[in-house]
Amino acid sequence: MKPPKFDHFLALDWSGAKGERHRGIAMAIAEADGGPPVLVEPPPRGWSRLEVKEVLADLPPKTLVGADLGISLPYQDAGAFFPGWDETPRSAKKLWAMIDEICADDPYLGAHSFIEHAIAARYFRHGKNREGDRFLLPGSITREGRFRVAEGAQRAQKCRPVSNFNLVGAAQVGKSSLTGMRMLHQLRGKLNVWPMDPVPDRWTPQKGSVLVEIYTGLASRETADLGARTKLLTHEDLNAALSVLDCPPIDAVGEIDDHSSDALLTAAWLRKVADEERRWNPRFLTAEIAWTEGWTFGAL
Repeated sequence: MKPPKFDHFLALDWSGAKGERHRGIAMAIAEADGGPPVLVEPPPRGWSRLEVKEVLADLPPKTLVGADLGISLPYQDAGAFFPGWDETPRSAKKLWAMIDEICADDPYLGAHSFIEHAIAARYFRHGKNREGDRFLLPGSITREGRFRVAEGAQRAQKCRPVSNFNLVGAAQVGKSSLTGMRMLHQLRGKLNVWPMDPVPDRWTPQKGSVLVEIYTGLASRETADLGARTKLLTHEDLNAALSVLDCPPIDAVGEIDDHSSDALLTAAWLRKVADEERRWNPRFLTAEIAWTEGWTFGAL
């Protein structure tokens, strides 16, 4: 597909933590006409997921949103999200609906009810010594869990994704992915999600924005020499990475939290690469994978 032209690039560092407000949520925006990316100022106690959903429901036309969360679960490896469960959905959108329905009473877009569901819980790793009996497929040669095809592509680009069925550790994205899928379900009809939805070829107020899954590690890999580190923790390091993207520096010095630096860098990265056809046409993305597992924007 030929990339559309966007005017705004919004990067979202999401959180699946319990509670209403989260310091771990950050949003940054870069404009197509240039300038450094800027943080979207959060409320005093941090963003709530519901507030972020309101922002995404009312975006200006021609906005590309990059959300750091998994938009689906592994499917292709077993021909099902939940092999052995009669009620397993057959598409990502039906998966979103299932999670949202089971978690209808969980406040703040939480996903605790799904994680602890009598059957669903069997497919997740919940703790160091608590692993569902279906977390691993029969014959698995690794204890890491199941991965999507897109995550295999990430590994080929020297990233280290974690299974969305893993709910343990600082690097896990399982909880943020499940809460994110609730949000995506509630935004249906208001926000196109690539590659499940076609990218609009004509911009209208109703079809004015597109959300893609991002992995901030991809942006870091392409712009920063981090060595053993995985995060940019000073404005100096962040500005050095931004310079690789031909982006003006941010007028600040000293320390910066990793959520803000991830959002700022990724907003600028989206602006830089969004018009590259290869980003929208990864080699291993098929119609079936798009409909079930989705894809990570930038994973080639």
